[in-house]
Amino acid sequence: MGMIQTAGIALGGLALAIPVGGVMSGLDRWLTAKLQSRKGPPIRQPFLDLIKLLAKETVVTGPLQVFSPVATLTASALALGLFASGGDMLVVLFIHTVGAVFLVLGAMTSASPYSQCSAQRELWQMLSCETMLFLIAGALYFITGSFRIDSVQLYSDPLLYRTPLLFAAFLFALTIKMRKSPFDLAGCHHAHQELVRGIYTEYSGPLLGLLEIAHWLDLVLYLAICSLFWRHDIFGMILLPMMAYLAVILLDNVSARLTWRCMLKQNWTIAFSVAALNLFLLKR
Repeated sequence: MGMIQTAGIALGGLALAIPVGGVMSGLDRWLTAKLQSRKGPPIRQPFLDLIKLLAKETVVTGPLQVFSPVATLTASALALGLFASGGDMLVVLFIHTVGAVFLVLGAMTSASPYSQCSAQRELWQMLSCETMLFLIAGALYFITGSFRIDSVQLYSDPLLYRTPLLFAAFLFALTIKMRKSPFDLAGCHHAHQELVRGIYTEYSGPLLGLLEIAHWLDLVLYLAICSLFWRHDIFGMILLPMMAYLAVILLDNVSARLTWRCMLKQNWTIAFSVAALNLFLLKR
């Protein structure tokens, strides 16, 4: 595949990911409202909110709060573009992690205790979430002999057949990245966050709008990673991520928030253990 073709695929994936991410965010709000017997906003509401944010005045309380949203969005876009072009899974994860680090740095520069407390919680969530993703990269290498994403298509059977425990562990990471209960410790997109808006507290206007777009891209990236477990037909590639997405929304509405200690305990004793067991069985 030539460089121009690769760049075209990456840009096309990004152009498609932004509206898809917005629709998924709107669908999240709509389904949550229905589960709570409320009318709820329309599915297009995230786009209306984004337009309103981009039209507001920019107000910052720290120097990094201008640079951090731009860096976070850039990293999310680069990671998703590289994934869409079938690049190296490890590079995708490293770039994605860099964006999360800049989000934390921007929150820590604020004097707000809400922002700083949530930034610390975000670091604990990254410790739990990013580990699962690198284990998926390890499984990809054990099965296909390569870290490249496009190598999955050359494998004869769906990865889910050989990585069911790893897929179950991935649902923990998906719940954290979607900022859903019981792991919505650092920030939440619904009105049940005790730390105001958590890590987003000190962001407003266009800068908050950039972070919303970055969140949409991260959501699409995680659902795209979910599709790797069934990459052999378009039906399975859509159905499996949608089932995981709906399961996380249902979990959000039937569970309460955990403390960060309980989150680490569950992720490192349950999710990490079953994922490591799955990798051990693959290695044999």
